[in-house]
Amino acid sequence: MLDQTRCMGCHACTTACKSENEVPLGVTRTYVKSVEVGTFPQVRRNFQVTRCNQCSDAPCVAACPTKAMHKRPDGIVDFDKSICIGCKACIAACPYDAIFINPEDHSAEKCNFCAHRLDIGLEPACVTVCPTEAILVGDLNDPTSKVAQIVQREPVAVRRPEKETRPGLYYKGAHQATLDPLAARRPDGGLFAWATQGDTSDPQHVTSGHPSHHNSSAAALLSYDVPHHAPWGWRVSLYTWTKGIAAGAIAVAIMIAYLGGLTFHSDVVRYVAPAVSLVFLGFTGILLIWDLKHPLRFYMIFTRHQWGSWLVRGSFIIGYFGAVASLFLLVGVLGGTGAISVSSADAIERVLGGFVIAGAAGTACYTAFLFAQAKARDLWQSPLLPAHLAVQAAMIGAAAVLPFAGAFATPHVARHILEVLLAVSAGTHLLLVAGEMTLTHPTAHAHLAAAEMLRGRFARFFWPGVVLVAVAIAAPAIGVVAVPFALLGLLAHEHSYVQAGQCVPLA
Repeated sequence: MLDQTRCMGCHACTTACKSENEVPLGVTRTYVKSVEVGTFPQVRRNFQVTRCNQCSDAPCVAACPTKAMHKRPDGIVDFDKSICIGCKACIAACPYDAIFINPEDHSAEKCNFCAHRLDIGLEPACVTVCPTEAILVGDLNDPTSKVAQIVQREPVAVRRPEKETRPGLYYKGAHQATLDPLAARRPDGGLFAWATQGDTSDPQHVTSGHPSHHNSSAAALLSYDVPHHAPWGWRVSLYTWTKGIAAGAIAVAIMIAYLGGLTFHSDVVRYVAPAVSLVFLGFTGILLIWDLKHPLRFYMIFTRHQWGSWLVRGSFIIGYFGAVASLFLLVGVLGGTGAISVSSADAIERVLGGFVIAGAAGTACYTAFLFAQAKARDLWQSPLLPAHLAVQAAMIGAAAVLPFAGAFATPHVARHILEVLLAVSAGTHLLLVAGEMTLTHPTAHAHLAAAEMLRGRFARFFWPGVVLVAVAIAAPAIGVVAVPFALLGLLAHEHSYVQAGQCVPLA
């Protein structure tokens, strides 16, 4: 429990934590945020000790693919660096910006109440050095505990209760302008009271505080906070695009074959579409492993998996899709070389095609559930996101196959179906984007993220993406010329969407 009526902002807790846990420069497990509330001369500086909230329903534990983030029997959310793969899913999931990647060992780290001290009967380092007894630790189930007596008898608050994480960290006497990450506006001039606001030219840099002077608490000015970095960079943006091509190319070709526009023994269905899908699926795997801070530990996703993580589920879905797509290509090659009869290959492919489409759908859509586990990233919490990802896969899948349809003398009806599918899916994508950007957003966080896409840092990707995809709507008239517009337009959109969803301050 943190008694903010006693905190005087001395930062002794920050220093003690760094010393006890050997926390490197540039990152912190705990720090003291300050907000000035009121207008001169009636102004008061309010403090908030900021750290992990030791949630009962910890989203970082649910998102961690290897159980590196785990909950101890005593309720403390702890971490095991030896099995951390550095995927940063825990950072994306945490609504409090309490987790960081240690720049020295490249593993996820946060406050764990100095669990190693508690295990031997000592109090956390921050508790022992606090000169005003503003930091207390105890058992809420023990009625004799001082913490239990305060929490159960006096007014206390938690940060961001709407996220339903059931925080175990309670604040007594904290001003709402410190608890709400957007209640205090960001100072002008790129400065805080004792620090700069950081490198705002870095697209992954997230400066604390509300960027507008018209936020809900105009008289609250953030005087000190610690900036953070968005966990997922351009590799994740690119992965959503390569994954969409991988899922869409083979699924589109097989569906056209089911509709009679192509035969299963045509070159496009038998060779081209599976090959394109497998190549881009390979790129997807490379990007996912490349983005890990411990890429050599990627195998732990399969050997130490935690099934609640959609990073794990997605890896198995991709594995399944890769397997059935490879089998589909193998059957086509065997049929084409005469190793098995054409009729047998055709019959097998017709049955196998359903399994391939199911794998493609899962591969295209699982990212929506992965993003949904990032509870604090409100822009991503859309129930339409799975459908939107399926539409995007159909669009760039059709775009990827269309050039080969002409090169391999595909029947005109098949090329026309691809052009119409490209046009319809591009139009549907733009309608979904328009709805997402123009409808009233349910939270201030989602509104700010959308504003960053429309008018902020990521507008230079968002608007070109809209224009390029709009050109692709003319695919029935311009044919293969629409292909680069669709592919590049969606790539620009994906980057703006992924990055904007992480640019709103959470601490």
